[in-house]
Amino acid sequence: ELALKSLGSEGLFLFSSLDTNNDLYLSPEEFKPIAEKLTGVAPISEFEEEEKPDPSGETLSVVAKFQPLVMETMTKSKDGFLGISHVALSGLRNWTAPAAPMSMMPARQFKAFLPPKNKLDLGDPWWIIPSELNIFTGYLSNNRFYPPPPKGKEIIIHRLLSMFHPRPFVKTRFAPQGAVACIQAISTFYYTIAFRIHAEFQLNEPPDFPFWFSPGQFTGHIILSKDSSHVREFKLFVPNNRSLNVDMEWLYGASESSNMEVDIGYLPQMELESTGPSIPSVIHDENGNVIDSRDPSGEPIQFVFEEITWQQEIPWEEAAQKLEVAMYPFKKVSYLPFTQAFERAKAEKKLVHSILLWGALDDHKPLSASLPLPGSGRTLRETVLESSPILTLLNESFISSWSLVKELEELQTNRENEFYSKLADLHLEKYNFPVEMIICLPNGTVVHHINANYFLDITSMKPEDVESSIFSFSTNFEDPSTATYLQFLKEGLQRAKPYLQT
Repeated sequence: ELALKSLGSEGLFLFSSLDTNNDLYLSPEEFKPIAEKLTGVAPISEFEEEEKPDPSGETLSVVAKFQPLVMETMTKSKDGFLGISHVALSGLRNWTAPAAPMSMMPARQFKAFLPPKNKLDLGDPWWIIPSELNIFTGYLSNNRFYPPPPKGKEIIIHRLLSMFHPRPFVKTRFAPQGAVACIQAISTFYYTIAFRIHAEFQLNEPPDFPFWFSPGQFTGHIILSKDSSHVREFKLFVPNNRSLNVDMEWLYGASESSNMEVDIGYLPQMELESTGPSIPSVIHDENGNVIDSRDPSGEPIQFVFEEITWQQEIPWEEAAQKLEVAMYPFKKVSYLPFTQAFERAKAEKKLVHSILLWGALDDHKPLSASLPLPGSGRTLRETVLESSPILTLLNESFISSWSLVKELEELQTNRENEFYSKLADLHLEKYNFPVEMIICLPNGTVVHHINANYFLDITSMKPEDVESSIFSFSTNFEDPSTATYLQFLKEGLQRAKPYLQT
C-alpha cells in the first residue's frame, strides 16, 4: 500500500516488473535493464566473462530475414481494431525489420548444439534448454519488460534471437518451455543437428504496458564439426506453412490481474541463415606465419571445403517428429491434417477423433491457452491427451486430427471439393469457442462432441454432483479428467457401432 501511494499504479507496475523476486527492493542486477537503457552502455556479456573467444578461431556470418506480421490476419483487424489504443500496438507496428540484419559469431559458441555423450543415436532427443514449467508449476509473470540475463547454453540462443528484436525471452511464460535437439546425420567429423526452440519477445517498454509476441516455434538445423571448431551450415526459422503462426497478448493495466487482450496472426518470414561455412579469423601459411586474407589482386581468399560423406542419417520429417514428441508427449498419437484424417479413417474403418480450436494445439502456448477460460488446448495437451490410457485407445481405435477454425472456414467455402467442404461444415456446426472435441464417422457425421470448457467444468466437480448420465467417472483411474475423456471416447465408439456395422 505504501509503494502504491508513493509510486502510483503505473509506477508500481514498472517497479514490480523489475522486482523479479518481489521483495520490494531493486538489486543492482534487477536495475540493470534501466541502467543500460538510460546510459546506453551494456556491460561485457556473460558469455565473454565465462569463455574468452579464441582469436584464431573461426567465425560464422549469419543474416536475418524478417517480414512483419500481416496485420490483416489478426482477428481484431476485422472491426478495424475498434477499442484498441494505438499505443498498445505501437511496438508491433514499429517492428518492420530485424534489429541486426547481419552478425559475425564465433563458431565455438555453437557448441551448445552438440549432443551429450549419452545422446549419440539418430533421432534421440535431448534438451539444450530444459523446460522448467509444467501444469503444476503454472506460468511465469506477464508483467515483465526485460529478459533475465541468459546463462550457459541460453546465451547463444539469446544472441541469435536478438538479431530479430532486442528483447527475446528464451524461457517462455507457458509450457512447453525450452529448446530440444536431436542428431539428424552423422559423419566421421560432423553432425547435422535438428532443433526446436520455444521463445517469445516483449515488444513494448515503459511507460507502455507489456505486449508479448510468441511465434509458434523456431526450428532449424546446424551442421557442425564434432569439436565445434567449424560450422558448415546454420538455419533457424519460424514455420509459415499454416495460416496462423503467432500468438499475441497485451495488458491494459498496471497489475498482473489487469485486463488482457489476445489475438493470433500470420508472420510470413522470420529466419536466420549462415551466408556460408565458418572461416578462420586469422589465416596461417604452411610455416605458421599469418598471411593477408586477400590475394595480391585484392580479392578475398577463397576457401575450399571438403565434401561431407554422411554415414548415417534420417529424413528431416522424422527428426522434426522426434522433437515434436519430446515437446508434446500427446504427439505419440499421430495428428493428421484434416482431410487426410478422413481418408485414413475410411481406409482403416476407424472413427475420427478431431480437435477444433481457435489457436493451435501443437505450437508454443496456443491462443486458447492464454484466455481466462478453463477450456484450453494447453490444458488438454498437458493432461488427458498425454495420459497413457488415452494414448492407447486413440492409437487402437481412432484416427486423430486437429484443425484451426480459420482453416475449416476456408475449406467450407472451397467449392472445388464438395466432400471436403461438407466435412468442414459438419465440424463447424458443432464448434463452440474456444475448443471442441469431436468424434465422427469417416463420412463426417458427428456421433459425439464436447466443449473443452464443459469438459473441464464437469471434471472439476465431485462425481456425485454430476447430473448428466452421458459422462460417468471410472474408478480405474485416479485422475477424473483422464477417466472422463476415456468415457467420452468409449461413448463415441458405442454410438458409432450401428453405422460401422452397416
